[in-house]
Amino acid sequence: MINEKLLFPYSIVVVGGSNDIRKPGGRVLKNLIDGKFHGDIYVVNPKETDIQGQKTYCSVHELPFVDLAIIAIASKFAVETVEILTKNKKTKAFIILSAGFSEEGAEGKNLESKIVEIIESVGGSLLGPNCIGALTPEYHGVFTSPIPKLNLKGCDFISGSGATACFIMEAGIPKGLPFARIFSVGNSAQLGIEEILEYMDETFDPAKSPRVKLLYIENISRPAMLLKHARSLINKGCKIAAIKAGTSEAGKRAASSHTGALASSDAAADALFRKAGIVRCYGRDELIYVASVFHHKEMKGSNIAIITHAGGPAVMLTDALSDGGMNVPHINSPAANELLATLNPGSSVANPIDFLATGTAEQLGNIIDCVDKRFDNIDAMVIIFGTTGLTRVYDAYDMIHLKMKTAGKPIYPVLPSVNSASDEIRHFLDKGRIYFQDEVLLGYALAKVFHNPLPAAVDFQRPVTDHSKIRSIIDSAGNGYLAPDAVRDLLDAAGIPRSGEAVVSSVEDAVSIARKLCYPLVMKVVGPVHKSDVGGVALNVKNEATVVSEFNRMIMIPETTAILMQPMLSGTELFIGAKREEKFGHLVMCGLGGIFIEILKDVVAGLAPLSLNEAHDMMTRLKGYKVFKGARGQEPINEELFAEIITRVSALVEAAPEIYEMDINPLLGKQDKVVAVDARIRIEK
Repeated sequence: MINEKLLFPYSIVVVGGSNDIRKPGGRVLKNLIDGKFHGDIYVVNPKETDIQGQKTYCSVHELPFVDLAIIAIASKFAVETVEILTKNKKTKAFIILSAGFSEEGAEGKNLESKIVEIIESVGGSLLGPNCIGALTPEYHGVFTSPIPKLNLKGCDFISGSGATACFIMEAGIPKGLPFARIFSVGNSAQLGIEEILEYMDETFDPAKSPRVKLLYIENISRPAMLLKHARSLINKGCKIAAIKAGTSEAGKRAASSHTGALASSDAAADALFRKAGIVRCYGRDELIYVASVFHHKEMKGSNIAIITHAGGPAVMLTDALSDGGMNVPHINSPAANELLATLNPGSSVANPIDFLATGTAEQLGNIIDCVDKRFDNIDAMVIIFGTTGLTRVYDAYDMIHLKMKTAGKPIYPVLPSVNSASDEIRHFLDKGRIYFQDEVLLGYALAKVFHNPLPAAVDFQRPVTDHSKIRSIIDSAGNGYLAPDAVRDLLDAAGIPRSGEAVVSSVEDAVSIARKLCYPLVMKVVGPVHKSDVGGVALNVKNEATVVSEFNRMIMIPETTAILMQPMLSGTELFIGAKREEKFGHLVMCGLGGIFIEILKDVVAGLAPLSLNEAHDMMTRLKGYKVFKGARGQEPINEELFAEIITRVSALVEAAPEIYEMDINPLLGKQDKVVAVDARIRIEK
């Protein structure tokens, strides 16, 4: 938990403060002074006196009691400095700007660990090391710029990268995006993104706390904590958007060298964000646009009206919205005809609503009123309004501002003329507005925000399973792949429907079992991992002679220990699997089965435990989802049964976390049933 002195100190010391504002210690001191910190500011520097007009000491031994220490000295001196401050000066909050710790190797990691141990011994808090600091309404404890005008109605921003935090502020501030507090966690030696989000959740005040949270994450160290508090904040009315970097192998190496942390699995991060209700972004511009959408009125539906005096941008926006699953519906009504009569000849109200370059601010206001009050099939509007530079557009921007205050439907302003109308845009921003420069980026952001799911339920009914039977099988198993009979027993205990089958090791048993299972049959080798690659699968076995010949052939395949026999069923091949991901728990996956899982890679993952609603959502996000509906005259697949099996796999791995990976491939899906045909389960205890 965060010590309150980190956020609300009465006194701050800059250890390593300087008159040279090109150094971190000098710049952070200047920012504290310029930010008008209301408490006492002290400086420690053995080589300078009278630093920037602040009380200066040669040593930390000489300091009075102090709440917060901002440390900008070489890492080798940090341990002793922290020890003196905690034991003798009652200091319980620390920001270490300095590098040279765990990001540089074992020696630095050792220093970092000692510092954390000392600070935690007094119940203190540490931000960093290797960070830019913290920027709050109480104090400007960063050594970087820009320094935005902070507003508690703006964004809380927590970043694993100080430079990225600066770049995002640089891009967001000119568009009017407001910021409330910025925290750079650096190496996250003690406080990471998860701990700061936890504090924001547990101290959330509906009347005062910022409602928008932005995250830049390179390593998810505590997924359960992130999920818990992000979900809680969103359920309290907050909106959260995050970039999770380090998704590719090259990106993982970059993340490791930058923060000393390995990137988590991208699929696991994606599943966690979706479960929490976090909007995932992949770059700075996308994060800024999503955050800006958050600060406008919320869309109640997906039907958008585009209001413009320029045709090209409207076409591009229409494409972007359509690509994102939003609608730009045709407008044709008596109200539309009345509106058209008030516009200049050549205008169109069909949607996009184009009132031409000769359109006036008054006409723009009338269009907005009509869309807001008379077009019931429209949920929100985007206004694209720029200038060629021939005329000033103050009146149009004032009109947009006025209507944004009075309209019931959200209005998203796209103001592309950042040079020709720079004065007018500044005038618009001075009213506290946020604008969008690029209509296509806005279109994708609107779609992403609108379609992002609400947080998944915490409490839901799990499917009934035989828990004691599951534990008995797992407890008696060793590491590695389970034998076929153990796999069958686990599926039965979890309530996962499967085809009848038997494992035989002699030709006589094969003939006997064939008579019981009934023809046609499937015969598969037991032992080799990739059965089809070694000729270890025989399909449509219709008589005893073929049973004998195929048994004799397959039993000779290297590594084969027995033959699995099953009735040959029909249906669409499906896949459900699970994999234990370090720190996250189990990912449960679904998709089309058979060879298509390898060729098409059309797989969706969810983070266990999964509810039926989450299972249905996973299924509908498959690119091949139309197959479930019976595309091109094919028999449809029972979606309810498939979703239920997903939840049963989730319940199985919840009861048996020792399951490292699991494949049910294929399941055969038909309109009346979904049946597991083949499964493999690997245990790692």
